[in-house]
This record gives sequence, C-alpha cells and structure tokens, in this order.
Amino acid sequence: MRLWQRAVLAVFLYGSLALVHAGEVNVAVAANLSAPMQKIAQAFTQDTGHTALLAFGATGKFYAQIKHGAPFQVLLAADDETPAKLVAEGLGQAGSAFTYATGRLALWSKQVGVVDDQGRVLLGPLSQQPHIKLALADPRLAPYGAAALQTLTQLGVWPRWQSHVVQGENIAQTYQFVATENALLGFVAWSQVWVDGRVSQGSAWVVPQHLHEPLRQDALLLTKGKDQAAALALMAYLKGERAKAILRAHGYEV
Repeated sequence: MRLWQRAVLAVFLYGSLALVHAGEVNVAVAANLSAPMQKIAQAFTQDTGHTALLAFGATGKFYAQIKHGAPFQVLLAADDETPAKLVAEGLGQAGSAFTYATGRLALWSKQVGVVDDQGRVLLGPLSQQPHIKLALADPRLAPYGAAALQTLTQLGVWPRWQSHVVQGENIAQTYQFVATENALLGFVAWSQVWVDGRVSQGSAWVVPQHLHEPLRQDALLLTKGKDQAAALALMAYLKGERAKAILRAHGYEV
C-alpha cells in the first residue's frame, strides 16, 4: 500500500472511530440563551463530533419537567437557584454546577426614541396613555421576569404599571410581544437586542445591576447525564474559550 493510501485510510479510520464514540445530549436551555446556544451547539459538534439537542423555555418550567422525569441530561438555567434545588433533590450531580454566564436585563422598545438611556420612560405619567403595554416574563417561572419585577419595585413604579403589564411565559415570548408591537415596552434579555456591538433595532436601556438580583446563570449536569460522554463533553466545552467568546459577543459577562 502506498504512503498516500495509508494516510487516506488512517483519516477514514479516525473519522469512523470518532463517529462511533460521538453521542447526543438532551439540553434544557433557558430561553434568553437561544441565539448564542445555537451557535455554541454548532461549534460543539464541529469540535467534538457530539450533538446537542436543544429545548428552549422557562427555567421554572424545566424544573417541573425534570422533577417529572423529562429526559434532559444538562440544564442551562437562567439562575443559580434552580440548579441548586435540583442537586438538593437528587436530580443533579453535586459539584457539577458552575456559572457559565451572567446576564443583563434591558428595557426595550422596537420604536426608536421611546426608551431613553436612563429608563426615565418608566417614571412618566400614564394617565394620557391608558392603552400602553409593558411586557415582562412570568416572575414565577422566569428569572428575567423576577428581575424585571424587582426593578419596577425598586424604582417605586410597580403600582402604576401593574395594570399595564402583559406577561410572557418566558423571555422569548416576552421579546415577541415587543417585536410585534403588541407591547410598546418590555423587559428582555440584553442578549436578545444586542447584535454585532449595537442595539439591533429600536431603543433600549440596560438596567443597572443594583436594581435586581444578579442574573447568574448556572449549568448543571443532571443525574440522567452523569455517565453520558456527550453530556460530560458539553459541560467541559462551555468552560472553553470558543463558547465564552460566543457568549461575550451576545452581551453576556463570562
């Protein structure tokens, strides 16, 4: 066999071996992470051969699904409390959780000039705008919704806005309320509106972090993933520079 033929055969055998060992991991992903996680999943497959099967939704809803036996192997939460609860309840691997990103909350309008860079739009009178709507995610299920409620409370404006709220099940649905202009304003994840170093459209205010609890987002290896190579590989991959670079590009702190 000629040298070049041996080289081709070696590459083929190596590739075949990689495919044999490649696996799939079922991942429950907080809705705010939709865009960057899709990119991370593509890079993960390119670099490891494994495939990440992604489901997006509210962290609180995933918690309930995992408790009822959902086949997830990794949870990428929008908080650090849910992973801790799952570990305490025996559904997550102790010592596996880590903060993969810290998110930022933003007040956003699709219309230019509606939201100022200090968020003063929240302080103005509503008597002449009875039909104005403010979107936020369900605070009981979505950490970004809880942060929005904390912000409104800290600013002392929750009583005036309460009757104007339209509530999304998760941050992705909340974003859609504003994007379709069913709500003039909405509290969304900064990562949803920060694209290529600028606000993608409309106007936005990044909420100061002292107005709400930190949005530390933890990854957790669930019990069903403890012996799965693809799940272990994804947990390690999220700590790597390629994943971190994608998260930074979408406005997260890592």
